[in-house]
Amino acid sequence: MLTLDQVYHAAYVLKGVIRETALIHAPLINPESQIYLKTENLQITGSFKVRGAYYKISQLTEEEKAKGVIACSAGNHAQGVALAAAKNGIRSLICIPDSAPISKVEATKSYGAEVCLVKGVYDDAYQKACELREESGATFIHPFDDAQVIAGQGTIGLEILDQLPDVDAVIVPVGGGGLISGVAYAVKSLNPNCKVYGVQASGAPSMVQALADKQVEALKCVSTFADGIAVKCPGDTTFDLCSKYVDGVVTVTDDEIATAILTLIEQQKLIAEGAGAVAVAAAMFNKVDVKGKKVVCLLSGGNIDVTILSRVISRGLLKAGRSGDLVIAMVDKPGQLKDVSAIIADLGANVVSVHHDRGGENTGINDCYLHIRMETRNREHLEQIRRAIVDAGYHIRNM
Repeated sequence: MLTLDQVYHAAYVLKGVIRETALIHAPLINPESQIYLKTENLQITGSFKVRGAYYKISQLTEEEKAKGVIACSAGNHAQGVALAAAKNGIRSLICIPDSAPISKVEATKSYGAEVCLVKGVYDDAYQKACELREESGATFIHPFDDAQVIAGQGTIGLEILDQLPDVDAVIVPVGGGGLISGVAYAVKSLNPNCKVYGVQASGAPSMVQALADKQVEALKCVSTFADGIAVKCPGDTTFDLCSKYVDGVVTVTDDEIATAILTLIEQQKLIAEGAGAVAVAAAMFNKVDVKGKKVVCLLSGGNIDVTILSRVISRGLLKAGRSGDLVIAMVDKPGQLKDVSAIIADLGANVVSVHHDRGGENTGINDCYLHIRMETRNREHLEQIRRAIVDAGYHIRNM
């Protein structure tokens, strides 16, 4: 059973091992509220996961340590377990889905762990880890459904209350539920009036579904680039704790997550991975009631693959109306590209690419299409340009 004494003990054990991450005021995230960012993306290993992993491993007996540890992870828990095992001088084997970012796999290896790549998603890696545990006798370090792991994550709740005693709400990413279970338990035990909300990707709403149906269920599949929370089934322990201490769990789309990542880069100069940005996405898009309140958004991790980051930035620009495409149908004659470009330039947008297509067999002989990509200020600016082009007599095709 999880106790507040256990969370305080975890905080004591973790002193000198982890960072007490900063709480940063971010007034532009949602101007109608006071948003603060708990920057666990700046934690050692780039994620909160090291807290629970280290505390769990620190409590093993000498006999258990001699047999080593085994874990499964989409990447962040893997790094936490690998580092904790290395600091305690014990062997670690980590099962990781083959879809995990290469950067997380390589980082796990760099901490000294042996890595076993498993075809599929987190739940497939979990099954493989269970098989290998039976064969080796190693101790399994569960990424979320373990009281000691949850106690380690709960130390974040203690830090938040120390850093912002009058906080009104805390928004927390949810995958299997270990992070929000620990944070919610610690926060509610010390300040019952503070709201705690969870956020999942809309393509992996396992805890949302479980709470709605009042029982733990497994999703048939998950689909989101936020790999850290792409979990098909929450844990029994985390489900019970969320049922008791969490005020609600909402979802955000991948486009909203991408917009949050882009916003954090531009406004706060912070890098967050998909899972790490969902709390900010929920605050930005008013998925929970934050108006007029002091709210902490927990940035759970910053281990995003740079190849994914470039795609996320492009998607975030499109979602925010900062980048836009127009396909304009016109008669193929001299001067039209010049006229369209002049309209766009006069309205202050920047053309970044132009493609001229004379059409196919189903178009008129003199017909052509002009495909233009632009950098714009926002959606209102993009719509202003569209109206001006239509008013000039051109026809814009729907994308």
